[in-house]
Amino acid sequence: MKKSVFAILNTRQQAETVVDRLKNAGFLSSDISMLFADTSGTRDFALEHETKAPEGATTGGTTGFVVGGILGWLAGIGSLAIPGLGAFIAAGPIMAALSGAAVGTAVGGIVGALVGMGIPEFEARRYESKIKEGNILISIHTENSELAERAKDILKTHHAEDISTGSESSVHESHQGRGGFPKPGD
Repeated sequence: MKKSVFAILNTRQQAETVVDRLKNAGFLSSDISMLFADTSGTRDFALEHETKAPEGATTGGTTGFVVGGILGWLAGIGSLAIPGLGAFIAAGPIMAALSGAAVGTAVGGIVGALVGMGIPEFEARRYESKIKEGNILISIHTENSELAERAKDILKTHHAEDISTGSESSVHESHQGRGGFPKPGD
């Protein structure tokens, strides 16, 4: 059963450090998702090379920035616009979730993507609010509880906030065949 660990990070430096620790602990770039507002004026985050949001994104494209260091290691990094919320930069499985069916559901956008990844709607709404305030959402997707605990320990060590876990398979299985959320990596 796939597990996900979610948390809020406050700064780029904190995000870089956490991603570096996860990488050193053996997590793959495709196991890590990140989502944050595209605040073009800050130039804190951006893409080293031009990338396009996956097919199906509300608005895919490239950003004019440079994501330096370890954040450039994340898989599938790109920009997208979510109607009513604005521009975001996303990487990893959350990019696929935001670019797919979750954007068009009744509980759409960020909340829909997070619910589809196993987070209860109440917590998903709290995460969306934190992202809008300028924080960074990180999630780590694992195959087992031991790896999920390792990810949680790394997040705690580096002072991440609002750490929670979800089970992806139960949510995905309940939506299969009914236009539900895509599994990360699909």
